[in-house]
Amino acid sequence: MTNVKKFNNPSTKPKILIAPLEWGLGHATRCIPIINELIKQNCEVFIAAEGATYSLLKQEFPSLTFLPLMGYRMKYSRKKYSLPWKILAQLPKITFTIYKEHRWLRKIVKKYKIDAVISDNRFGMCHTKIPSVYITHQLLIKTGNAFTERIAKRIHYYFINKYNECWVPDFAQRTPDGVNGLAGELSHPKKLPQNVKYIGCLSRFQLNYSEKKYDLLISISGPEPQRTIFEDQILNDLKSYSGKVLFIRGLPEKSEELKCENPLVEIKNHLSAKQLNEAILQSDMIISRCGYTTIMDLIKLQKKAILIPTPGQTEQEYLAKYLMENKMFYTIIQKDFVLQNSLQQAYLFPFIIPEYNMEQYKNVINQFVQSL
Repeated sequence: MTNVKKFNNPSTKPKILIAPLEWGLGHATRCIPIINELIKQNCEVFIAAEGATYSLLKQEFPSLTFLPLMGYRMKYSRKKYSLPWKILAQLPKITFTIYKEHRWLRKIVKKYKIDAVISDNRFGMCHTKIPSVYITHQLLIKTGNAFTERIAKRIHYYFINKYNECWVPDFAQRTPDGVNGLAGELSHPKKLPQNVKYIGCLSRFQLNYSEKKYDLLISISGPEPQRTIFEDQILNDLKSYSGKVLFIRGLPEKSEELKCENPLVEIKNHLSAKQLNEAILQSDMIISRCGYTTIMDLIKLQKKAILIPTPGQTEQEYLAKYLMENKMFYTIIQKDFVLQNSLQQAYLFPFIIPEYNMEQYKNVINQFVQSL
């Protein structure tokens, strides 16, 4: 682990840089409760982002300082089985981006006198002279192959060990009924890095009472082209659906609105955290991707959901199987998803949704700020 020395002069307000990965919106949205808590702890927060991640966080925190940082800009395939090869071909680009973001960080820390950096899954955002935190729920990277999983784990641990702390947004202990946290093996591998700290689940939402307004809330997000493929598939199914639907496209950068032939379907490109919080509480059933941040939000709000993993994303495919086996959420693969059929199956599903202490991360952040 890096030895940390006092690099910048201590100030009344610690200056903390937040840098979420831009693969989907989940990394950005789960940083929202962390940013809110840092602000409550009287910190000056800087956010490094571009594209949709920038747009989302700028809407939530318009008064904060945003620093342009190029993302990894990954390209994804239309077919599930070609995705690993597509990612493999981009490894040189990923490596160069890690190198560039590390150099960028050194300049930014010096220019703005940053006191600490918190990176959500960005490998190069560690610094030798200030405390550096890495956030991930995926200590074990699922590849679908035991040999490549061991290689991926070694590479991942190499980067994790460059940070002072690795915050895992899950719970360290099994629940009384034997469930191994929300992420299963992903966040509970047999061997852990020494700097791991379980911080509990992260959710930007609050559980309040709301009257029902929608039969379905459908939230589509994630990388292209699969986001659009799934959107088109569901919109086609909605043409004949008789219930009231709120359809959220997960496109915070878009301004033009999409219309549906069914007048009972309301379509939004994006909702603020407050608006989405209320809309989920007003909905009978949620349909969404099987992203980990979505899972944490659903647990916080105790809402039933049908979760569809993004094809080829082995992490989401593992989570879907894990959650289904533990009877938390109904899950189905995209090629088998038909709206009416899936709803019929979901209404028969037990939905044993566990209740957790969702405020645990606040203590971790408080300790971290006090140490600066």
